Amino acid sequence: MLPVIFSMSVSLDGFIAAPEGDIGWTAPDAELFRFHVEQTRHLAAHLCGRNLYRTMLVWETAEQTMSGAAELEFARIWRAIPKVVFSRTLTSVEGNARLATDDIATEVARLRDQPGDGAVSLGGAGLAAAAVAEDLIDEYRQFVYPIILGDGTPYFPPLAKPLDLRLVETQTFSSRVVYLRYQRTR
Repeated sequence: MLPVIFSMSVSLDGFIAAPEGDIGWTAPDAELFRFHVEQTRHLAAHLCGRNLYRTMLVWETAEQTMSGAAELEFARIWRAIPKVVFSRTLTSVEGNARLATDDIATEVARLRDQPGDGAVSLGGAGLAAAAVAEDLIDEYRQFVYPIILGDGTPYFPPLAKPLDLRLVETQTFSSRVVYLRYQRTR
C-alpha cells in the first residue's frame, strides 16, 4: 500500500498562500529546488486541484522556456508522474493527467493500492483540506519559510479532532527554510 503525502511550503504562522493567493514568497533557491527534485523522483502519482494543476503546466513545455539543468530534470520527472486533477470546471487536461472521476477517498484508495514503490502526493489547498478532513494523509511534509503572513490560506483546515503526528525528519537549508516531515500515528 503506497503512502499518501501532503507536501507544501508554509509560512511560520501556518499559511500556504498569502491573501489573494500570492505564493511568490515560496520560490525555492537552488539548494531547495534540488531537494524538491529528489523528492519528486519518488512519487508514484500526484493528485491536485485545478489551480495547482494550472500552475504546474509550465513544466509541460519546460524545454521551450527554461534552460537550467535542474529545471529540465524536474520537468522530465514531473511529466512522467501520473496525475489526477480534481475540477468542477475543466473539461480536459494535458500531459500525463486525467480528470478525477470519483470522490477523493475513492481516487486515493485506487492510487494507494497500485503496485510498485513511491508515494502518492497531493496538493492544492482545497483538495488537501478535503483529504485532511477524511484522514487520508499518512505523511505531512512542510517547508517552513521564515515569514509571517498574518492571513491567507491555511495549511490545515479546521479539524473535528486532533491529528497525532510523529516527527521523523528535519533539515534546515541555507535559505533558512526548515523541512519538517511528520507521519501519522494510528
